[in-house]
Amino acid sequence: MELNDSLWTALALVLVIEGLLPFVSPSGWRRVFTQMVQLRDGQIRFFALLCIVSGIAMLLV
Repeated sequence: MELNDSLWTALALVLVIEGLLPFVSPSGWRRVFTQMVQLRDGQIRFFALLCIVSGIAMLLV
């Protein structure tokens, strides 16, 4: 598989995974989103950094 194909596959999987919660439980997704909006910038950045590091670690394993 080419690198370009892998990137499109990864993007497609992200979209599928991101769409699962709002599809299965719209009220739960709305509650989580409302709580996330109330987080401070530093908290959001920390969570984003944690996601980035976790993703890189998963790619390296």
